[in-house]
Amino acid sequence: MGWIVAVIAVAAAVAAMVHAENMARAQRIAAARAELAERQMKAAEARTAALTDEIGQLARERIPVAALALSHPTAQVPGLREAAEIDGDAARLLTEAVQAARTAVLEERGRVDAAARAAMRGTSAKIQSLLNQSQQLLHELQHEYDDPRILQLDFRNELALRRTQATAVLCDAWPGLARQNSPLVEIVLGAQSRVAGYERVKVANHLRDERLGLVARAAEPLAIALAELLANATAYSHPDTDVQVTLQQSGGRGAFLMVDDAGIGMDDDALDRARALVAGPPEILLTELGDPPQTGFAVVGRLVLQYGFNCHIEASPFGGMRTILRVPAHLLTVMEDDRSLSALAPKPMQAHTTPSVSAPAEPEPAPAPQAVGGHPAELPSRRRRSPRPTPARSASAAVTRDREQVSRTPEQAEAFWAALQQGTLNGRSVAGRSSAPAADDRHPDDHDDHDDHDDHDDQGDDEK
Repeated sequence: MGWIVAVIAVAAAVAAMVHAENMARAQRIAAARAELAERQMKAAEARTAALTDEIGQLARERIPVAALALSHPTAQVPGLREAAEIDGDAARLLTEAVQAARTAVLEERGRVDAAARAAMRGTSAKIQSLLNQSQQLLHELQHEYDDPRILQLDFRNELALRRTQATAVLCDAWPGLARQNSPLVEIVLGAQSRVAGYERVKVANHLRDERLGLVARAAEPLAIALAELLANATAYSHPDTDVQVTLQQSGGRGAFLMVDDAGIGMDDDALDRARALVAGPPEILLTELGDPPQTGFAVVGRLVLQYGFNCHIEASPFGGMRTILRVPAHLLTVMEDDRSLSALAPKPMQAHTTPSVSAPAEPEPAPAPQAVGGHPAELPSRRRRSPRPTPARSASAAVTRDREQVSRTPEQAEAFWAALQQGTLNGRSVAGRSSAPAADDRHPDDHDDHDDHDDHDDQGDDEK
């Protein structure tokens, strides 16, 4: 019996040990699971905190910078700060949120820009029509009155018309002016007359064919583009410096118009942006032109894209910038012989290398009338309409005369014709006085008011 009791006691002890071991294992498993659950909870809390931070960064930094980068490509859009704490799906959704915001901003900006273009296009057309009417009225007043202020007003009207025309072109509108086939040199003169610093623009004509012209559909666009380049060159260079415009002709490649200034130049970023604008990008947003908007190169770019011009900007040997505007050959033509060129158009440079000795002499001022019997002459001194026949001069005198004729400024030309017109009017008024006393019987003071008309020879206007 004793051995049975011993076996039972051993079995009970073994069972107790097994039960105790099972209890200990269960406790260890429960502790491990609790520890694992705690670690998982802490990890989830960390991921939640990281995701919250990323969403805050998305709202405060990433989306605003992504919108800014649309206008400023150098802006760096920040990425995920806690990429290791965010799973793949969350990171992908955050990236898609940035892309969706960029797309929405682009679409909205395009819609707003299109609406602004439409409004400016309609407004520019109305203003341009009114300015053209004002210009016609001013031209009529110039033929009726000899007030130089009319010329000043006409020139300022021309400046306003150019700005309005440039705005219309920037908004994809028609330039608003139709021309016939026009000589290239006259187009350059027309562009020069639309710039505030026109007197600083010096034109050098190196065309082989003096009558080289531009087809009608491209004449006014080229004048607008060149006027914008000249306005930019005069605005960003010292008032005491000249702006050189050179016309060159190159076989089958067309004609070139080079504009050189001695201005402040451009840094690399500004030069890259200017080259991008004049290259004719498919789309230029008004919001990208700055405040106030700088539209010159943008207008040139629109015309380059529409009419096939080419424009390039580089450093100028004069210290500033050089802009090269190329007109393709298919836009060029040769004017008919019966089409007279403007008197202000500079002759090709090679035309002055071998001047003709027997060329007619330049009109000179007529000698002042001599006093008769101590009394002044009846008519005022004025220039002749046609040159007197004079003996042929030497070659050196002809060269000097040609240089003086080319170097005559628009102000001197205007003053010359103003004096001639005023003298003609005075002469007719004197001749029409049937009851006027004879010249020998007039008082010496009766003629004093006629001696001041030639004093305006050095006065200029601001139109051409």
